[in-house]
Amino acid sequence: MKVFISHSSTDEKLAQRIAHVLRDAGFQVWDATQILPGDNWGIQLAKALQESEAMVVLLTPNSVHAPNLSYEVGYALGEVGYKGRVIPVFAASLAQLPKEDIPWVLYKFPMIHLQDQEQDEEGLQSIVQTLLAAA
Repeated sequence: MKVFISHSSTDEKLAQRIAHVLRDAGFQVWDATQILPGDNWGIQLAKALQESEAMVVLLTPNSVHAPNLSYEVGYALGEVGYKGRVIPVFAASLAQLPKEDIPWVLYKFPMIHLQDQEQDEEGLQSIVQTLLAAA
C-alpha cells in the first residue's frame, strides 16, 4: 500500500521517522525527497496524492494552520481509494492542539496520539497496525 504523510515542512524530522517505520513494515511511502531539482512541486505532489492509497495526517501546532493540510485531507476524503484509510496522528499535547484548530472531519476517524515525538515506539506501531487493519 502506498502511504502519503500530510505534514508541515517544519515537522519533516517526525514525518521522516514515521516514513521509516512504515517502510520497515512493508509500506511504500512518498516523501519530498522524491522531488528532483527542477521538478514542478505541485505536479509531483498531485501525482503522489493520486498514486497513494492511505494518508497519515500529522497534526502538530505547525501543521494545523498550514494550507496544504486542508488541501491534502480534502483530496483524500474525496477519493474512493482512500476510504477508511485517513489516519489522524496527534503529535502534540491536546493543550497545544485546541479542538477548534483540527479539521472537524478528522474527528470521525480513529486517532492516534504520539506521546513523545522522539521515543514513542508504541505510538508509531499503532500507525502501522491501523494501516494494516485498513489494508
